[in-house]
Amino acid sequence: MELDELIEVSVLLDYYKNLLSDRQKEYLLLHFEEDLSLSEIAKRHNISRQAVYDNIKRGIKILRDYESKIGFHRKEQEIYKELIELKKDFRKDRLEKIIEKIF
Repeated sequence: MELDELIEVSVLLDYYKNLLSDRQKEYLLLHFEEDLSLSEIAKRHNISRQAVYDNIKRGIKILRDYESKIGFHRKEQEIYKELIELKKDFRKDRLEKIIEKIF
């Protein structure tokens, strides 16, 4: 997995981890936040490495599905970009438009 994908999964975990099954959440957190290998997770839970891999792969797909449907990260990124632009050229009307988008 490339660095961009690792960052994406870590960010999506922050947003949606509580929507995963307990097992998927635990395996993903161990793998991406505690940097345990699939073998280490498998040994810790007395299951096969393949079972860990399958759960992680399924969990990543679910996280991406949630983001495509709910879009919290995308919306936050859009607002962030607008705030950066607002910082360069502040106008009250632009600020009010950003606030309206949020609420």
